[in-house]
Parts: sequence; structure tokens; C-alpha cells
Amino acid sequence: MACVLLLFGCSPVAPQEADHGLDEFHQQTLEFGTCSDETTGAAAPLTTGNAAERAECALLQVPLDYEDPEGETAQIALLRVPATGEERTGSVVTNPGGPGFSGTSFAVTLADLWADGPITLNFDIVGFDPRGVGSSVPSIDCYDDEQREADAPLLSLTSGSEEWDSSRAADFVAGCAERTGGAEALSHLSTRDVARDMDVLREVLGDDQLTFAGASYGTRIGAVYADMYPERVRAMVLDGGIDPTADKRERRLQQFSGFQRAFEEMATFCSTQADCPLGDEPNKAVDRFQQIVRALDENPAPTTDGRELNTIKAIDGAMFSLYGEEVWPLVLEGLAAAEAGSGDELMFLRDAYQQRQAGTYSNALEANAAIDCMDEERSTPEEETSLKREVYEIAPFLDPGHEVATIDVCTAWPADPEPAVIESGAIEGLADTLVISVLGDPTTPHEGAVQLSETLGGSLLTVEGNQHGTLLETNECIVNAVENQLVHRGVPDPGTTCSLAPGT
Repeated sequence: MACVLLLFGCSPVAPQEADHGLDEFHQQTLEFGTCSDETTGAAAPLTTGNAAERAECALLQVPLDYEDPEGETAQIALLRVPATGEERTGSVVTNPGGPGFSGTSFAVTLADLWADGPITLNFDIVGFDPRGVGSSVPSIDCYDDEQREADAPLLSLTSGSEEWDSSRAADFVAGCAERTGGAEALSHLSTRDVARDMDVLREVLGDDQLTFAGASYGTRIGAVYADMYPERVRAMVLDGGIDPTADKRERRLQQFSGFQRAFEEMATFCSTQADCPLGDEPNKAVDRFQQIVRALDENPAPTTDGRELNTIKAIDGAMFSLYGEEVWPLVLEGLAAAEAGSGDELMFLRDAYQQRQAGTYSNALEANAAIDCMDEERSTPEEETSLKREVYEIAPFLDPGHEVATIDVCTAWPADPEPAVIESGAIEGLADTLVISVLGDPTTPHEGAVQLSETLGGSLLTVEGNQHGTLLETNECIVNAVENQLVHRGVPDPGTTCSLAPGT
């Protein structure tokens, strides 16, 4: 409280969630060990280099249900890259997004990116797998690899291309419960639970206040934490911001409108290239795209490993490429190849998003579905079908060309959601935070980041470019802003803009 009063004067601060019954968890000692040791809770880092060699892993014990702290526990997988300086200031806790993406190797990537700078000099870089994700326990598991290879329904939550009925939804949820540890394990996966875990982590790391860097969905975690524990935030960088005030419908429409804008930008780029598969008239690119991908249902394009590229797989591969303009040439090559009868190129892009390696899959997309089921309000069949139709109106390149009828896959989930929505209006008692947003971000549109910065009462750094997020950029303008916030709690001047143009 003293620190907050020094920063803000004697203005009132917002209430924060109580810590009743958490003393045992706050007083635990983390047993860090090598990351190749399964008992430490994380697999070996996926990258190599100095940071990976110094990484250490541990398991954090937290209540499975915070309303019953004496009941079952969950284990959160941690990875720490220790500070290089002699006088450690604290920890920077990180999250790469998703929901569902593992955060352990992300800490290694950031530590390498920030090597020899003031962040890694003064701070340990700490990544964690949120509950339900990666090496944490329980870890969401809805399908085995054989089922995933057989195209078990899942990707509608990303592309909107598949449709659900009550039987398919019930089978999905039953499989998640059976393979994850029962209904209780599925009932405590909300982002608010993740924020509670992160506050236990902060306490156990010995930090009076949290220093956090989150990307994409990680900005939702950061915003929810700030809403629940405003006095406990020291510094926060939120990159690729999600509108924290938007409900399920608003978030989906914002996201898919961003994908449509990215598609149109790609089509314009393509029209300037020789042999553009989308044609030389950008206003007709949607029709050309649909012509190519819809034909794959009747005549799938084979791949060299014996699989077949159909319409849904082609759309998923294409959407993954919309995350950054540097990938546009790959999807354009893939569309041309698919039309010529080869599915390898677009299947490669789809595999990358699915985190598939030689027929095995991470649980990222399964965890994505499960966490969304605990974060988003339920829809009636009429509402879900109407939303799907709105998605196709806003993002017509996704339109499958047939009548839509679907239900909310979360209808059969064993617990009511704990929505991650925050009321509009600045959060009182919160330190000045930094939101970074790319004007042409396809999946977390700039408008949402503006609302996020206003809700946090913080600062906004606008970046000119076309890609999803910037936290992994080496752009000097962006890196300086990130360092200034995380190390010095400083923010850029209002109206500051960076550019991702080559040479900047």
C-alpha cells in the first residue's frame, strides 16, 4: 500500500481478491532442478543457447479449487532463467498466449532475446504452463494422437469451419473428462483461476509485486490479474491486446474481422505478384479462395505422407499464415499447389498451428477449447448459429457455402463459466502499464488494444505493420519501450509510434 500511495497519492484503490486459506501455498519452497528431470514438471526447453543451458524447472502447488484450498491440488510447471546480474531485482513472469500454449519454453526464448540487456541482468525470466496446459497437472487431454490424425472435431474454435451437434459436443466433453481426470479437473480452468495461480507464484518467488509480460491471450491473463489484484502489479507489458470488456460474441466478431482485413491485405499483396493464385483483382480474391478450397472436399489434395488436404484443413493452414505478412508467400504457394493437386504446403502450415510433429500433437488446441469453455458465457443453439452466420458475413473467405446450423460446444461442460470480462472504466490503484498493438494485427485487432489500455488506465504503444504481436521483435523502438516498462516502470510519451518496416 505504501508503494501505491507514493505513486498515486492518497486516492482510493479497488478491492482485491482475498487470500483466505492460502498460507500453506504461499510458504512452499520451489525445488528447482534440471528441466530434463520429469519430476521438475517441464520438458527440456525447445530452444538451444545460453538461456536454455541455464534454465531450471520446478512445480508450484496450488489449490485445484480456490473455494476449497484444503482439497485437491494442481501442479503448475515452471521454468526459470536466472538473472545474470549480481543483484537480482525480481522476476518477470511471462505468458505467450493461446489459451493453451505452453509458457515454459517461451521464457527461454525471451531470455535469449533480451540477453545482455537490463531485463535479464536484473530479473529472473519465469515461464509457466497455465493450469490444464503442457506439463502442468492436470493437463487437458481430450483426444489421443490417433483421434487427432483422424480429424477429431476441434478446429471450429479457431476457424469456425466445422459445426457441432449435441451428440458431438457431449462426446467431446466426455472424452476430455475421461482423459484429464474427471469433471472436477475440467471445472477449474478459467483465466481467473490462472490469475490466482499467478499470484501464488508471485508470493512464492518472493516478489512483493508482479512484473509481467504477456502476449495475445496473455494480455487477458494480465488484465484479469490487474482487475483482481491492482495493488500487486509492479509493471506490465501486454502485447497484442484483447478487449477485456468484450463478451463472447464481440470478441469473436472482432477477431474474425481482423482475419478478413488480413486476408484482404494478403490479396492486395498477391495481386502485385506474378501468377497470383487469388488473381490480380483483390475485390475478387474471396471468390477465388473459395473456389480453390471448396473444391478440396470433393477432390482432396494428397500429401506425400499419405494424408489428404480437405476444405477445413486448407482454411486452417491459410488462417495460420495470416498471423504475419512474412508468411503470406507460403500460403499463396500452398493455394497454388492445392489447386494443382498437392496438399503438402497448406498441410505444413496447418501442422505448425496444431503443434504436430511426426503424428504426435501437443494439447494446445484441446486446452484452448477447455479454457474458452470456462471463460465464455454459454450460447443457445439459436445464438451460436446466428454468431456463426455473422462470422461468415464479416469474414466471407471462411464461408463454406452451405446452410449453417450449430450449437455451443461448451453446452455439455460440467461447470458454469467464470467469465474473464472486465467492466469498462479504468482500474483504480493500478500502476501505469504498457499495451503494445500492431495496427494490422489480424487476430487481436487494434481497437481491442485501445480498449485494453483505457481499461487499465495505462499507456498504448502503436506499431505500424501487419502481424500478430511484437514481443519477440528485435525492433529497437519496441525493445526500448519494453525495457523501460519492465525495468524502470516507465512508459512512452502519448502518441508514440514504432514501425515494423525493414531497417527500423
